[in-house]
Amino acid sequence: MMGNLKPLEILLIVAVIFLLFGAKKLPDMARSLGKSARILKSEAKAMKKEGEADDAATAASVADPAPQQTAAPRTIQASPGDVTSARPVNEPNHTTQG
Repeated sequence: MMGNLKPLEILLIVAVIFLLFGAKKLPDMARSLGKSARILKSEAKAMKKEGEADDAATAASVADPAPQQTAAPRTIQASPGDVTSARPVNEPNHTTQG
Protein backbone atom coordinates (compact mmCIF):
# COMPACT_ATOMS: atom_id res chain seq x y z
CA MET A 1 0.00 0.00 0.00
CA MET A 2 2.87 2.39 0.74
CA GLY A 3 4.28 1.72 -2.73
CA ASN A 4 1.21 3.31 -4.32
CA LEU A 5 1.71 6.71 -2.65
CA LYS A 6 2.96 9.53 -4.84
CA PRO A 7 5.36 12.21 -3.56
CA LEU A 8 2.58 14.81 -3.33
CA GLU A 9 0.46 12.46 -1.20
CA ILE A 10 3.39 11.77 1.14
CA LEU A 11 4.00 15.52 1.46
CA LEU A 12 0.32 16.05 2.30
CA ILE A 13 0.46 13.36 5.01
CA VAL A 14 3.61 14.92 6.51
CA ALA A 15 1.93 18.36 6.49
CA VAL A 16 -1.15 17.00 8.31
CA ILE A 17 1.04 15.30 10.93
CA PHE A 18 2.99 18.55 11.36
CA LEU A 19 -0.23 20.51 11.85
CA LEU A 20 -1.66 17.97 14.30
CA PHE A 21 1.36 17.65 16.58
CA GLY A 22 3.16 20.96 16.07
CA ALA A 23 6.80 21.80 15.58
CA LYS A 24 7.71 21.39 19.27
CA LYS A 25 6.29 17.90 19.73
CA LEU A 26 7.75 16.23 16.63
CA PRO A 27 11.43 16.25 17.73
CA ASP A 28 10.44 14.94 21.16
CA MET A 29 8.40 12.17 19.58
CA ALA A 30 11.25 11.22 17.25
CA ARG A 31 13.71 11.23 20.18
CA SER A 32 11.49 8.97 22.28
CA LEU A 33 10.95 6.64 19.32
CA GLY A 34 14.72 6.36 18.82
CA LYS A 35 15.28 5.74 22.53
CA SER A 36 12.63 3.02 22.51
CA ALA A 37 14.29 1.38 19.51
CA ARG A 38 17.68 1.41 21.29
CA ILE A 39 16.13 -0.13 24.41
CA LEU A 40 14.46 -2.85 22.37
CA LYS A 41 17.71 -3.59 20.53
CA SER A 42 19.78 -3.77 23.72
CA GLU A 43 17.22 -5.98 25.47
CA ALA A 44 17.10 -8.33 22.46
CA LYS A 45 20.91 -8.60 22.53
CA ALA A 46 20.85 -9.26 26.28
CA MET A 47 18.23 -11.99 25.86
CA LYS A 48 20.28 -13.58 23.09
CA LYS A 49 23.46 -13.50 25.22
CA GLU A 50 21.55 -14.92 28.18
CA GLY A 51 20.18 -17.74 26.04
CA GLU A 52 23.65 -18.56 24.74
CA ALA A 53 25.05 -18.47 28.29
CA ASP A 54 22.26 -20.76 29.51
CA ASP A 55 23.01 -23.20 26.69
CA ALA A 56 26.73 -23.14 27.52
CA ALA A 57 26.00 -23.55 31.25
CA THR A 58 23.73 -26.50 30.57
CA ALA A 59 26.37 -28.13 28.39
CA ALA A 60 29.05 -27.44 31.03
CA SER A 61 26.92 -28.80 33.88
CA VAL A 62 26.32 -32.01 31.97
CA ALA A 63 30.04 -32.39 31.27
CA ASP A 64 31.31 -31.16 34.69
CA PRO A 65 28.95 -31.31 37.67
CA ALA A 66 31.09 -28.89 39.75
CA PRO A 67 29.19 -26.22 41.77
CA GLN A 68 28.89 -22.83 40.12
CA GLN A 69 29.93 -19.58 41.77
CA THR A 70 27.34 -16.88 42.37
CA ALA A 71 27.36 -14.13 39.77
CA ALA A 72 27.27 -10.40 40.43
CA PRO A 73 23.78 -8.85 40.52
CA ARG A 74 22.49 -8.03 37.08
CA THR A 75 21.17 -4.62 36.08
CA ILE A 76 18.83 -3.42 33.38
CA GLN A 77 19.83 -0.25 31.56
CA ALA A 78 17.47 2.02 29.66
CA SER A 79 19.97 2.43 26.85
CA PRO A 80 23.63 1.62 26.32
CA GLY A 81 25.72 4.04 28.34
CA ASP A 82 22.76 5.42 30.29
CA VAL A 83 23.78 4.64 33.88
CA THR A 84 21.36 7.05 35.52
CA SER A 85 18.39 4.78 34.92
CA ALA A 86 20.13 1.47 35.66
CA ARG A 87 18.34 -0.55 38.27
CA PRO A 88 19.04 -3.98 39.79
CA VAL A 89 17.04 -6.95 38.63
CA ASN A 90 14.90 -8.37 41.41
CA GLU A 91 15.90 -11.99 41.67
CA PRO A 92 15.11 -14.22 44.62
CA ASN A 93 18.05 -14.68 46.97
CA HIS A 94 18.51 -18.36 47.82
CA THR A 95 21.06 -17.81 50.59
CA THR A 96 20.01 -17.38 54.19
CA GLN A 97 21.61 -14.87 56.48
CA GLY A 98 21.77 -15.21 60.18
